[in-house]
Amino acid sequence: MDELVERVDGRDRVLGVVSRREAVLEGWLHRVAVTACRDDRGRILVHRRSEQLSRFPGLYEVVVGGAVGIGESYEQAAARELAEELGMRALPRLLFTFINRSGLSPHWLGVHEAVVPDAVVHDPDEVAWHGWLTEPDLRSALLEWHFTPDSHETFSRYLRFRSARS
Repeated sequence: MDELVERVDGRDRVLGVVSRREAVLEGWLHRVAVTACRDDRGRILVHRRSEQLSRFPGLYEVVVGGAVGIGESYEQAAARELAEELGMRALPRLLFTFINRSGLSPHWLGVHEAVVPDAVVHDPDEVAWHGWLTEPDLRSALLEWHFTPDSHETFSRYLRFRSARS
């Protein structure tokens, strides 16, 4: 069964409930929550999506996440996705939101950050591989590996946000 999401407007206000499939096909805005995971040494978690996934199978990602469910906050969805995909309990901190137009369809993207233990137990149905990269190594990987369409923009916005806060 396709997951249900809240269709939202350009100001991120709820318009109604639709299936995620319908939102993607129609190009309707809905919400997605992602988390950039860092370890205590500042490395960033990168993972390769499972080949069985319908969206972007086998591509690399710099964030972990998924659709925000009905009545769920960005933070709740981010925490749920971390538990589902990486088997960890964490309280991701919402950094910013923006309308992401570089994925399958436009959506509001809530970008979070969490410092997590480097012992990750990923769900093989969701994640085929994961590893920890320094920022310079990740910048190189973004040029060489095949990442999801929104990874580049999300990571650059994330770095700009972090540098503006420093």
